Amino acid sequence: MSVRRRSESTEGLFLFDERKDRRSDVENSEDERRRLSIGGSLKKKALNASSKLTHSLKKRGKRKVEHRASSFTIEDVRDEEEERAVFTFQQELLSRNLLCDKQNDYHMLLRFLKARKFDTEKAIHMWAEMLQWRKEFGADTILEDFVFEELDEVLSYYPQGYHGVDRQGRPVYIERLGKVDPNKLMNITTVDRYIKYHVQEFERAFLDKFPACSIAAKRHIGSTTTILDVEGVGFKNFSKTAREMLTRMQKIDSDYYPETLHQMFVVNAGGGFKLLWNSVKGFLDPKTVSKIHVLGTKFQSKLLEVIDGSQLPEFLGGTCTCAGEGGCLKSNKGPWNDPNIMKVN
Repeated sequence: MSVRRRSESTEGLFLFDERKDRRSDVENSEDERRRLSIGGSLKKKALNASSKLTHSLKKRGKRKVEHRASSFTIEDVRDEEEERAVFTFQQELLSRNLLCDKQNDYHMLLRFLKARKFDTEKAIHMWAEMLQWRKEFGADTILEDFVFEELDEVLSYYPQGYHGVDRQGRPVYIERLGKVDPNKLMNITTVDRYIKYHVQEFERAFLDKFPACSIAAKRHIGSTTTILDVEGVGFKNFSKTAREMLTRMQKIDSDYYPETLHQMFVVNAGGGFKLLWNSVKGFLDPKTVSKIHVLGTKFQSKLLEVIDGSQLPEFLGGTCTCAGEGGCLKSNKGPWNDPNIMKVN
């Protein structure tokens, strides 16, 4: 279960990590709107130019950078109170030598503040632990250093993947948890290797997927819409090894890649699952609960409100089959595979 994609799915449902999200991507008034007209490399210009603190705090309003033949606009909606909090957080990190240019990113800083309810000292502690973990784990070079050769086989026993975008342009991540076979999965890979793949997919999301979605949607994208299909889920799907893997991934998601889930839909939830959810959601933060929608077998219309049918697999009520790609969950369909977007440089 990676990012990407799942990111906070195990946090929200199975381990119930209390994520905090003070505002959605679009719940801001017009007078708080920021526009950046940018052109340039996918990684450094599409996402970073729209999120650098210096752009928001020193060069308010419109800023246009021409880059050869490519020019596009990304809308970045910000809250002034949050901007002030991020600026304070930034200055504290700089004073403690905890902020490099690569990570001096408005939206990254904001995610850590949200994860700690805007308590600056707690956010600083979280940030410092993240930096130490990245150094020890090798996250900065994992895209180059690690190759997950067994991916195709893994997907046979753990069907998952990105597929398209929602109506706001966020990447959609899907898992079919009822089809997970932990025993066969561990015959193909190991927990340690899968954890590396999980981290690698987070890094890939921030490098490619979120920037590509931002360009396609013409607005800042930094979170996912997740669908968990729990049809057939039982104790067989959660062996000791599976629980260990989920626990480790949940810690990585919540501690080192916080606030990357926009909303999650749990579909084909039976009576037992709904009963469990109703018994525990009262202990969760209301903002976390508001992100999670537990649906039964008649979920299709709800998904189609959020995701266009062309972006939704047929088995979830959409029209897409990705027949030529071996199925939707193996297609990796999305703006990040559009050559016209990915060649922006």
